[in-house]
Amino acid sequence: MFSVLGKLLWFFRQHSRRYSIALGLLFILNFVEVAPPKLVGNVIDAMNQGTLTPSKLFVMLALYALLAAASYSMGFTWQYQLYGGSYLLQRTFRLRLVQHFLRMTAPFFECHRSGDLMALATNDVTAVSQTVGFGMMTLVDATTYSATILLTMGMLISWKLTLLSLLPMPVIAVAVTKYGSMVHRRFTLAQDAFGSMNNGVLETISGIRVLRAYVQERRAFAHFQEIADDVYQKNVAVAKIDAMFEPTIKLLVGISYLIGLGYGTDMVFHSQLTLGELTAFNVYLGMLIWPMLAIGELMNTMQRGNASLDRIEQTLAYPPDVTEAPTPVSVSAPDSIVFRHVTFRYPLAAHDSLRDVSVHLRRGQTLGVVGRTGSGKSTLLKQLLREYPLGDGEILLGGVPIEQIPLDQLRNWLGYVPQEAMLFSRTVADNVRFAAPNAPLKDVLAALWMAGFREDLAMLPNGVDTLVGERGVSLSGGQKQRIALARALIKDPEILILDDALSAVDARTEAHILMQLRACRKGRTTLIASHRLSAVEHADWIIVLDDGRVVEEGPHVHLVGAGGWYQAQYERQQVEQAMASDLESGDVEREGGDGE
Repeated sequence: MFSVLGKLLWFFRQHSRRYSIALGLLFILNFVEVAPPKLVGNVIDAMNQGTLTPSKLFVMLALYALLAAASYSMGFTWQYQLYGGSYLLQRTFRLRLVQHFLRMTAPFFECHRSGDLMALATNDVTAVSQTVGFGMMTLVDATTYSATILLTMGMLISWKLTLLSLLPMPVIAVAVTKYGSMVHRRFTLAQDAFGSMNNGVLETISGIRVLRAYVQERRAFAHFQEIADDVYQKNVAVAKIDAMFEPTIKLLVGISYLIGLGYGTDMVFHSQLTLGELTAFNVYLGMLIWPMLAIGELMNTMQRGNASLDRIEQTLAYPPDVTEAPTPVSVSAPDSIVFRHVTFRYPLAAHDSLRDVSVHLRRGQTLGVVGRTGSGKSTLLKQLLREYPLGDGEILLGGVPIEQIPLDQLRNWLGYVPQEAMLFSRTVADNVRFAAPNAPLKDVLAALWMAGFREDLAMLPNGVDTLVGERGVSLSGGQKQRIALARALIKDPEILILDDALSAVDARTEAHILMQLRACRKGRTTLIASHRLSAVEHADWIIVLDDGRVVEEGPHVHLVGAGGWYQAQYERQQVEQAMASDLESGDVEREGGDGE
């Protein structure tokens, strides 16, 4: 049960002064709080014996008031220090978790659902923090406070009466131990269910448009109701055990009361105990109720904290899949990019996604990557992002293996625009400035112009200050892609990676963007993966992937006459484009005829 405190020993050492003050004051309060019942007993005995004088009563009342003031001031201080430490632990773990999440790459997030990670940073962190706040308070109360009361009862009143009153205590110890182990198991299941519910809510909110498009609201609600019911049932199972702690302890303390009152009355009748001492003894028995309850609360809190800490430590112990080289090599600039016989397989895949791929690209050149869906285009580009451990072969930047280049330096060279643009719930300008927070407005507007978004600004209610909503929900797919492109362009990266980043824009806008890229990317390297061959026609070198292999390569003028997949796809897209233009021209003519 107390292993959680051993696991958190580093935190107690780090904040030793805070906990020394809090626990020291709690210990002193043990003696302060046992004094008033004894004073009351002495007053009752003095009244019973007729020896109570006004001066003696005044002294007793003044001493009682002094004890109350001391108890208040010390109580305020220890609570501030102890519960302040609890919130410090919350902050520490949340910072550690977020820092860990930021270090992790794709394989980690494939193994951990977003809802589970949210549960760790909320419910689990709160449960652990309670062990160093409320848990430490109950630990002191269940041990030193109860021991102080029992010693006072035994030494100042009657050790026989105290011993008899403690007969139910071993039963309490057995009960709370059994309940505690049950809480640990059930609370772990409840937290897992809570993580699943979080994940379900995230998926529902993210996919709300798809749900409505397919009229699946009722089905989604029914599915969520099942998950919510499962969470409810598992938390009810925990609550059932929680609910057994207090009644069990109260029942056993009540038996102690009966023993104390019955035997104590007999001792008073036989003049072995005074009426004031019996009154004080019963007050002490009443004061023992909380320490006995604290035993149950202590077990409950420690078991919950232990279960949650195990979940947090298991996540924090997950090693980074991509790590820094033991002796990193700094490179001034990526003068070349070389893929040499690269073979790669995703960690959970059964087949290679890239097979013996070799490409050589000089600084300032543009590489086009085309091929069928699932041919490995995105996989090839993502090798530069180092989201996964490298496969076989070599990737060299500036003649240095990519795994030897510091990750920060590598990623500072890169500007990445995926097909599924990720926007934050901020303004258009803030999303563009994401990689350049201090960029002036003129640079933001320039980047939006290069990305073909300037005309769209006029349609937004507040221009660049328009909030785009969560994940850019208020924008179209093409608008999101262009803002994401502007975000990469404002950084002016050494290496720009466009992973089918123009798939949602029309041909005219695509032509504008490509023209701007050719103008502003001189001396910079660009890699473009696309289904539309018009996006790569201008590239210095084009490779065609099929099942992870390079089946064709060369400049556009060479590939259109090579008689392979590239030529066939190019001719097909030219026909489709011509048909689309004819249809558009026909619509314009009909509109003009109707007008006449």
